[in-house]
Amino acid sequence: MMTGEVPAAGDAPQPLLVVAGIGAGYGAIEALHGVSLEVYGGEIVALIGANGAGKSSLLMTVCANPPAKRGEIFFAGQAITRLPTHQIARLGIAHVPEGRRVFARMTVAENLAMGRVALSADGSRAAQQEDAAVLQHVYQLFPRLRERALQRAGTLSGGEQQMLAIGRALMARPRLLLLDEPSLGLAPQIMGRIFAALRTIAQAGTTIFLVEQNANQALQLADRAYVLVNGRITLSGSGQALLVSPEIRKAYLGGH
Repeated sequence: MMTGEVPAAGDAPQPLLVVAGIGAGYGAIEALHGVSLEVYGGEIVALIGANGAGKSSLLMTVCANPPAKRGEIFFAGQAITRLPTHQIARLGIAHVPEGRRVFARMTVAENLAMGRVALSADGSRAAQQEDAAVLQHVYQLFPRLRERALQRAGTLSGGEQQMLAIGRALMARPRLLLLDEPSLGLAPQIMGRIFAALRTIAQAGTTIFLVEQNANQALQLADRAYVLVNGRITLSGSGQALLVSPEIRKAYLGGH
């Protein structure tokens, strides 16, 4: 269910992201088989599943890399299935890939600035003021980045690099943030800080679609979640409902 105000009768909310019957893959290898899901504005939606299920492939297909072979993808009511990646980004979708991929030789501040440069900011005074406000928001979310602003990104810890990758994506002021395995390789304490920041980001108005190998953390955070098995959606529901599902507990949470 969408967070926020309940719409009046006859004024049903429209999904921000619609994935409809998507098939995609790499060459002859099919990774996704008719995947359909929806993400509403203001939600945190998680996608969980085993390694190799196609989770990362789905996020990348939303960004047209690889492009979908079948089906359609809509963002804010607009078909984006056949748009190039840079145009999709400019519509308000930011992707934080697995492995962070920060610019190692650039400083933290330079990496954050790249989040706007990639979208060709207009350079006006109003735009500069808005960029400054977003930067302050990023530094409030991740105070460590402010402390490391002049430090090269390649010298940061894994957790700091993940904070930087998320912060860089936020500099583009996205409506939808796609996150691929943000907790991968992180210590539990750092993981907790990242997930707390994600909750704050969503509360501030950015919708989040999250792929996460830590199913327990993802389901605790998510409003809703989907389960992907061998490139197909097999189950969906609220995060809390899936968290207590015997099937999910046995498969992903180590329960019985």
